[in-house]
Amino acid sequence: MHLSTQDRERIASAIRSAESNTSGEIVCVLARASAPATALPVFTAAVMALALPWFLVALTEMTVHRILMSQIAVFVLLLVLLCLPRMRVALMPRKARQAVAHRAAMAQFALRGIAHKKERSGILIFVSLAERYARIIADDGIAAHVPQAEWQGAINTLVAHMRDGRIADGFISAIEMCGKKLAQHFPRDAASADVLPDKIYTI
Repeated sequence: MHLSTQDRERIASAIRSAESNTSGEIVCVLARASAPATALPVFTAAVMALALPWFLVALTEMTVHRILMSQIAVFVLLLVLLCLPRMRVALMPRKARQAVAHRAAMAQFALRGIAHKKERSGILIFVSLAERYARIIADDGIAAHVPQAEWQGAINTLVAHMRDGRIADGFISAIEMCGKKLAQHFPRDAASADVLPDKIYTI
């Protein structure tokens, strides 16, 4: 999930450029994973560790002491492995992963103060890498003019860049596309003011 200082500056510059033509606000969030640590990795590791002695007793002549030590080692190893973000997410059904990532996106929308904009013209560009989830959430003001389906082009561009490992380029392309839509419906005027920081948040 590494973004260099230069990447962050490029994204911030893209946000400033897009917002120079609109009274709307653009907020970007990149998450390593949306799924919190749950009991599922612990349960899975415990079940496999508990099953191990039965195989060792049947297939080997190991002493009880070595079997118990092996059981502990397997539990710890599996727990560490399954708690890695990508492995933890892989244990979840696809629909559950999508639901968790969507909840995280909505939480970030509220946390970053996007709804504080008077015209309700802010948007969130959210990506969760572990869940392979990308979403653009528009506040009520812009959502009344632009259906959710119309943001799909920006999402597709973002995802395509992500697949190639070009995270910053993906955000920049999506910002530019979203900025044009915001400018179309909420052009900048003398009263426009930036309320939110022009930056990408990484969580």
